[in-house]
Amino acid sequence: MKKTALNDTHIALGAKMVPFAGYEMPVSYEGVNAEHETVRNGVGVFDVSHMGEFLIEGPNALALIQKVSTNDASKLTIGKAQYSCMPNEAGGVVDDLIIYRIKEETYLLVVNAANIAKDWNHISAYNADFGATMRNISEDYSLLAIQGPKAVEAMQSLSSHDLSAIKFYNFVVGDFAGIEHVIISATGYTGSGGFEIYCKNSEVQQVWDKVFEAGKAYGIKPIGLAARDTLRLEMGYCLYGNDIDDSTSPLEAGLGWITKFNKDFVNSEALKRQKEEGVHKKLVAFEMLEKAIPRQGYAILSEGETVGNVTSGTMSPSLNKGIGLGYVPIALAKEDTTIEIQIRKKTVPAKVVKLPFYKV
Repeated sequence: MKKTALNDTHIALGAKMVPFAGYEMPVSYEGVNAEHETVRNGVGVFDVSHMGEFLIEGPNALALIQKVSTNDASKLTIGKAQYSCMPNEAGGVVDDLIIYRIKEETYLLVVNAANIAKDWNHISAYNADFGATMRNISEDYSLLAIQGPKAVEAMQSLSSHDLSAIKFYNFVVGDFAGIEHVIISATGYTGSGGFEIYCKNSEVQQVWDKVFEAGKAYGIKPIGLAARDTLRLEMGYCLYGNDIDDSTSPLEAGLGWITKFNKDFVNSEALKRQKEEGVHKKLVAFEMLEKAIPRQGYAILSEGETVGNVTSGTMSPSLNKGIGLGYVPIALAKEDTTIEIQIRKKTVPAKVVKLPFYKV
């Protein structure tokens, strides 16, 4: 089991530790509902240092990124970030990721922890045609997600940069918590605003301590992976391995908005054809119509027939109702369509709804 640089800190705080993507990670501290609430209404901190980071540099860095990702990275200027995904050759998704343009010819790719080796090998194979300089810096860097509506106010004393001026999916490289050259990025996977802080492993304890000192007056708390999952699901954000994987197309997953056909990328011709012909199944959001919790893997039914499976599901702490995502045939993907979820021996009605579940 790998450990993040803050492992001892989490244990000292009484975190429940679990294996996740090859790392020992804090799943919760005081309980998922309380932690979820902290992020929705105040400010909380996640240690997500298990995520992978690749630096891609040189004159052909952009060309390589354009080839392996679906979004148009040529639109990125220095200080901007972009959500994207990497398609495979068979119509599925290798991973979803965030691409940062750090300098003119330097890009940072942030990938999912479980996919670090797979992603590295995939990009490297295509780099044979481009010759960009690639560096896997995953083992050297830590990542903290400081999330919630009070994040800007609580953290402002730690930086000379005006944090409120950093727009969504923009970032600065500057001073934070007494450390120079930290990436302060207005990104996150919770839907409640805030920042992600990238720093070296040797610096993260200082950053963590100062963040909690600065946030004390704002009720700041450490948050585990369980609440990260309920927060992202309330927004309808895809989780790799659940809602998207090597067999699901970005168009089926509702990621057409990050799939740009103004360039050539891996499997772009086939995906373009799929867009023109239309998909046969689609990832939909649904709410339970009775008190019940849908879980990953539960069958989705229509008129007694199994038509799909739940890919993500939970009891929403904000809405106090069961919510989920799953793939269904296109005929059942329309808003307000009634479906059923097989929960043990019972079928429970649900209806297809528009995302996000949680509306600010």
